[in-house]
Formats: sequence, C-alpha cells, structure tokens
Amino acid sequence: MIERTVKRLPAENGRSGWEAISKRAFPVRSLEGNVNADWLIVGAGFAGLSAARRLTQVRPGDQVVVLDAREVAVSTAGRNSGFMIDVPHNLSSGEYASAGADTARAEMAQNRFAIGFAAEIADEFGMSLETFNRSGKINAAATERGLKLNESFGKSLKANNEPHRYLDAAEMRELAGTSYYIGGLFTPGAVTIQPADYIRGLAGGLSSRVDIFENSPVTSLRRENGNWTAITPRGTVTAPKVILGVNGHIEDFGHYERRLMHIFAYASMTAPFPADGLGRRASGQDRWALLPADSMGATVRKFTTDGQARIAIRTKYTYETTITASPSRMEKMARAHLRSFEARFPGLSGVPFENTWSGRLCLSLNHVPAFGEIDEGLYSACCENGLGTVKSTLAGIMVVNLATGVNSPQLAEFMDNPLPSKLPPEPLAWIGINSVIRYQELRAGREG
Repeated sequence: MIERTVKRLPAENGRSGWEAISKRAFPVRSLEGNVNADWLIVGAGFAGLSAARRLTQVRPGDQVVVLDAREVAVSTAGRNSGFMIDVPHNLSSGEYASAGADTARAEMAQNRFAIGFAAEIADEFGMSLETFNRSGKINAAATERGLKLNESFGKSLKANNEPHRYLDAAEMRELAGTSYYIGGLFTPGAVTIQPADYIRGLAGGLSSRVDIFENSPVTSLRRENGNWTAITPRGTVTAPKVILGVNGHIEDFGHYERRLMHIFAYASMTAPFPADGLGRRASGQDRWALLPADSMGATVRKFTTDGQARIAIRTKYTYETTITASPSRMEKMARAHLRSFEARFPGLSGVPFENTWSGRLCLSLNHVPAFGEIDEGLYSACCENGLGTVKSTLAGIMVVNLATGVNSPQLAEFMDNPLPSKLPPEPLAWIGINSVIRYQELRAGREG
C-alpha cells in the first residue's frame, strides 16, 4: 500500500473581485460518504474541469468525480486577469517572445488548440460575451522601453506571419481615456474572459454528467489493490485513475518537491462607477483589456455592465514559501495598486477599490510543466508557467489523452519536455528569486 498525506490545503488572501461579482447557477455539493468511480479529478480549476469535459467526450459512459477543496472559482481559477493568450507569453523572460521561431510556432499552435476547446465550451454552455469574448489584446506601453519591447515583439510576430497592429498615443488615449500610455501593440487572437463566470459556467454545464463535490479537500491519497482512494473530511472516493489538476499544490501531494516556484500575483478591482459622463471621459471606452509591454508591468482591464463600469488592475509579484501572504504584505500591495491606478486615471481618483486579493502562479525554472503519469494510474496536469487559463486548459485535455491512450501530435509535443529543474535550497531561492523580481519591477518603471 502507498499512502501520502497532503501537507497543506489551499488558502487565499482576500476575495477576488471576479468571484465577488460572479453568480453561480447550480447548487454547492460536498462529498458525504464513500463513492466509487472510474475517474477521480482533484481540483476544479481550468485543468481539472477541462479534463472532466474531455473525459465526457472520449469516455462518455465512465463515472467521473471532481473534488475541490473550496467552492468553484473561489481559489486560483477565479483570481487571474482573465486572458486566454494565443501568442508567446513567457513571464520568466524580459520579453514575451524569447524563444526561436519554431518553438514560438509550436507554442502558438498549442495555445490556439486550447482556446478552440474553450470556445466550444463557451458555445455549448451558452456563455455571454461578458464571460467569453474574442476581443484580442493590446500590449500597452507607457515608456520608451515599452515601445521598444513592443517593436521587438512585433518583429517576432512578423517573422511568423502573425497579424498585429501598432497603436499610437492618440489611439491609446481614445481607447482608455488616459494619456498615460504612449503606444500599444494589438494582436487579434486572444480571448478575454470573466474567469469566475467561465469556471462556474463550465462546472455548471458539466454538473449533469460529472459529480462535482466542493468544500471537500483531499487530506490524503492512498493506493491499494490497483485503486486510488482519496480521503476527505466527510468521505472517500476510490478510482483506478486519478488526475491531479492542483497546479503548485502538486508539491503538497509529495511530487515535484523543490522544483516549482510559487509566485504570488496581486490584484485589485474598483467599486462600480458610472460608465457615462466623467467615467467615460476619465477611462475611455466601455470595455478594453491591456497587458503591459513589459511582462512585470500592470495588467489593466475595464468592463461595463448595466451602465456601471469597473477597472481591475494586477501588478506586483513575490515569491513565497507559504500558502498565503501576510496582512501587511496585502496592505502594501493595495497601496501600490492605488498609486498605479491613480497615475493612469487621475479623473477617477475618488473611486475606491472594492476588492484586493492575491493568486498563486506556478512557474518552473526551465519553463516546463509538471505533467505526466507520476505513479501507476496517477497523473499530473500542473504548473502552468504564468498562463494558467490556456496552459492549464491544454494540460487538462492532454492528460486525458495520455491516460486514455488517445495519441495526437499535440500530446507528443506536450510530452516532449524535461522535468522541471530543481530550485536552489532555501533561503537562497527566496532571496534570489525575489531579488530578480524586484530588479525586473524596477526596470519596468512606469509600466507597473
């Protein structure tokens, strides 16, 4: 018999603004008692729920159970910036497109495959444009260095015959109502989502075919007689095959230890303000989505519903060895967000933040996933390397293909990776990684 106790359970700082304004259309169910299934998926995020949907396609008669430690969209999946990006987006490098042309083309093909899968989900479950929007994205530049980064990115896109368009300062001002930005680079293939609504829409759409149990954390995982049994506080699930879609928490299950970086990303969302009048003059069009030209800058999104607008801003990162950030850290980040917000939108200086939160990214030093069969009948679809909406969706599809023997070119490419590299020992890793982050944030300057 093999048994592993889960070291730490998920926890969060603050309530995500996306989750706070999201509405769910299906009841919360928690696991009570003992259940037998064909498949167990741990984690109801992008990887886990994408795997569940893929199983309904390739194994429609199998019983699938999904367990999540919290309610759907409360944890990491409902805490990101809501971009599904098709073009290269390497957060560990100074430039998004840092790899060669062949690698970039392969990455774009994978990203678009995942976005296509998500688009089918949005169509099948009737998601609105507010939830899933093929809007494209703009890399916004606030400095001369940002303009040069956009120019370099544009050259790499041109080399791959990828459509793109540069925006000047006047166009950026017309879009976002601010003179803060001096240029932009538009690419048409990205999708913007309301992440909490998307995840809840996917879970709700699957709930008639898949058993989803929330507030049911796995505290240990045991293998005996060819089956795995997950133990939760009020029940168990036994299945021959288990998929772990828990991102960085895979380490807490005893796998990939000292190989994954847990990067905290911090975000805030304003209270609603009138979309017309001063609100429009101060923040431009009803809906836009800006990524920073420098990857360590600020991601900013505006959206409007029923005549009320909100702006969400994500900037600042830290590497932590703990599950949550300290209250003082959260207060510091909220102040930094306010400075960044007021610098961009001085006409909205009286609009308060309604939510400030953090979410954990999982990165590896060599920018590869934690993916594959890690024990007999136990599969990992983890470590999204900073692009969780797309990479985790892709990992969820690919892990099912791997576990069911469905071969594809995408799976062969996804499997063609080494293990994540080992991290230096602590506290050297903490000092080194946070020093690099701080240097990159200082270099980003006004982009942050």
